[in-house]
Amino acid sequence: MSRYTPKEFAKIVGSGLLSFPITHFKASDHSFNEDAYRANLNWLFSHDAAAMFAAGGTGEFFSLTQKEVDRVVRAAVQETGHKMPVIAPAGGGTAVSIEYCQAAEAAGADGVLLLPPYLTEAAKDGVAAHVEAICKSTKLGVIVYNRANQRLDEVELEKLAERCPNLVGYKDGLGDIELMTRIYARLGDRLTYIGGLPTAETFALPYLEMGVTTYSSAIFNFAPEFALNFYHAVRARNYEQVYKSLNEFVLPYIAIRNRKQGYAVSIVKAGMKIVGRDAGPVRTPLLDLTESEMAELAALISRIQ
Repeated sequence: MSRYTPKEFAKIVGSGLLSFPITHFKASDHSFNEDAYRANLNWLFSHDAAAMFAAGGTGEFFSLTQKEVDRVVRAAVQETGHKMPVIAPAGGGTAVSIEYCQAAEAAGADGVLLLPPYLTEAAKDGVAAHVEAICKSTKLGVIVYNRANQRLDEVELEKLAERCPNLVGYKDGLGDIELMTRIYARLGDRLTYIGGLPTAETFALPYLEMGVTTYSSAIFNFAPEFALNFYHAVRARNYEQVYKSLNEFVLPYIAIRNRKQGYAVSIVKAGMKIVGRDAGPVRTPLLDLTESEMAELAALISRIQ
């Protein structure tokens, strides 16, 4: 059971950079490498993140079975020792998402990230009904991920916030600045706002002005000091340092990431391998970086080590 009320959970989540660990797989058969995952979490915990997502998008939630997700979440809860909140994933249709929430509670997670349903389009009132059902199925604080086919506008989000006290977070994966402005203008501090675009660092500074105080950093996996320094520069509105870091590393990194769909995850595992913390391959349908791309990434990482 979570140590936090949903409001306490939301406040902690909004207070600092969020860790988004990858999920380790064995090179031999692509099975979950739990020992390596646990060891890596302990290394990450030596750096000052506010909370962590277990088996999220960067953690290849979409390629894990429900049993594997439960193993990942339980491992994360046990290894954190309650040093920081653990946010478990939920996704798929409503019934499946509720099962994920129930498993998260049983595992001792502190909150839920509600990922988009798979492969189906839905009207906004259908999405709202889905989110409300998930919120009412759990006592945990819920963060809704506005991305892909799970899209809520400020009107539906306000209604949900009124009906669901444990809906405490909004993670933006759309990059629609007008929508983000409308949402923050309407709901203000009722929610904690999280940047959730691929390589969120590129949006961190402008989003800060719209109440988005934190984001989940995939770069934190292999360059935690860089990621934390960048976050603190954003919060301090140190424009010179932010743009220096963008030009030195983040934007060239994105250029590699954008070469192939799915590389937003693959490039993180590549970075882990380069810094000597090999997390194994990605699972299909994703593909690993090529040897030449690995060399390019290694050269980039050498700039910030």
